[in-house]
Amino acid sequence: MTDINKEWVLHHYEASPYAEKIRLMFGYTGLRWHSVISPPMPPRPNLDPLTGGYRRIPVAQKGADLFCDTALIALEIARETDRSALRPDSLSDDTRALVAHAQGDVFFSVISSESPLKVLASLVAKFGVRETYRFFKDRSGMMKGATIRPPSGKRAAAVISTFFSDMDAILAGQEFLDGENPGYADFAAIHPVKFKADFFETVLPEALTHLNRWYAAMLALGYGERCELDPADAFKVAAQSEPRPLPPSDPHEYLNQQVNIAPTDYGQVPVTGQLLTVTAERYVVARQTDDFGAVHVHFPRAGYAVKPSTTGS
Repeated sequence: MTDINKEWVLHHYEASPYAEKIRLMFGYTGLRWHSVISPPMPPRPNLDPLTGGYRRIPVAQKGADLFCDTALIALEIARETDRSALRPDSLSDDTRALVAHAQGDVFFSVISSESPLKVLASLVAKFGVRETYRFFKDRSGMMKGATIRPPSGKRAAAVISTFFSDMDAILAGQEFLDGENPGYADFAAIHPVKFKADFFETVLPEALTHLNRWYAAMLALGYGERCELDPADAFKVAAQSEPRPLPPSDPHEYLNQQVNIAPTDYGQVPVTGQLLTVTAERYVVARQTDDFGAVHVHFPRAGYAVKPSTTGS
């Protein structure tokens, strides 16, 4: 028997590209994890009561601690498995630029490079007509107020094509983007490539032999020891656990105050809680809940903004 309260729970949905990044990382590191399937769009009754309405997916849970954003989840996995190459801050300047491009313009170009009719057909095939309408409405709302402007049409198609060619050239001289073994860059780059391949049943260009070899090697990592978990059991894990001890905090003007925290680029739905800890890498807010007691929600410092709140937790 294992102690589920000390194991990873991943709240995700199967078609989530960003969740694929973490699922493959679990496979590579051999970590046992529990899968809670979330709806592709809010509301997410399996997750919202825990995080307070965090908009994005996936979210990782361990006991009464919730980890938002795949960069922070990767950092947690790197620490637990003592694999420093999985840390987002392990990247060289050149590789950091590649990762930002992969998770920015390339990721958004997967959809915007295709014709509206092809996108619609793919969504209907996966979600059905009613859920496709909800999906479009939700994703349009998610981009309101966004600070990013994704490419579209021919420009988006060129972004994808150039990215594939650049990846092939890099991989001509090494097994993985990080060298002999997969690192954070590989997991950050695989998910937009697999998104393109899965969502539109796209075959990677045969001439890009190094890209195809890398792609097959990354998928061969698998997903590790995955166990399905009912959302009610994930709630029990939170209720039966105490948040882990926190490191000392850096000074911050809103420390110990009620704050709203949200991404700065898109999906800017705030989570409200008491700001407990600020370090170089993260913010941690406490939420007091009726059902689970205190839960701590962790966010990366980079890409997130904190503002004072006038509402409760």
